[in-house]
Amino acid sequence: MTQRPRRILVVEDEPVINGAVSDRLTAEGYDVAQAYDGPAAVQAFAEHEPDLVVLDVMLPGFDGHEVCRRVQAVRPVPVLMLTARDDETDILVGLGVGADDYLTKPFRMRELVARVASLLRRVDRAAALAGAGSAATDLGDLRIDAGARRVWAAEDEVHLTPTEFDLLVCLASEPGTVLTRERLLADVWGWPGASGTRTVDSHVKALRAKIGADRVRTVHGVGYALEAHRSDGP
Repeated sequence: MTQRPRRILVVEDEPVINGAVSDRLTAEGYDVAQAYDGPAAVQAFAEHEPDLVVLDVMLPGFDGHEVCRRVQAVRPVPVLMLTARDDETDILVGLGVGADDYLTKPFRMRELVARVASLLRRVDRAAALAGAGSAATDLGDLRIDAGARRVWAAEDEVHLTPTEFDLLVCLASEPGTVLTRERLLADVWGWPGASGTRTVDSHVKALRAKIGADRVRTVHGVGYALEAHRSDGP
């Protein structure tokens, strides 16, 4: 049986940008649906059941952050967020509501296509891992079930985006060891080379906000390490 093309929902209120992104993704072999405002995006998500959403932050009706909240409440889906402002606060808000990655406008179409492909590859790897089954990992009071893609911190379940989960699993694969930003970019995002290190920093901040800041140690100029942590007092 022939597998259907991956379906992508492009949500962008500027018709020229929406058309350019949609045309390029169609040329790459994807099945593309389009929406131009917040309410239409939520409706299109329900109708087309996309495998991935390319989502602009600034939209009529309600913004991309609200769209992301609503679609993630229906089912987890990778979201690539487009932002016109290179503001870390805006980026962290996007990651906090369930976006997996972001691009700052103006962006190169080639980079957008690469980010989309990388996100979809991670979804495939996660599905393969879940199908194979995997034992849970315990690091102090942090429990990671890679097969079920679930995490508990101090017995409370923590809801992570797919990218945050993959980042945590990568750090947990070598607990206490400092992994460079370049290593994390290659292993988690599938991007070789040093470009995009700020992406790592932003995702680490979002991850810390969910599992606890003291669980991930920073080595300035190098990278990050996951530390065992216990919540019990003296």
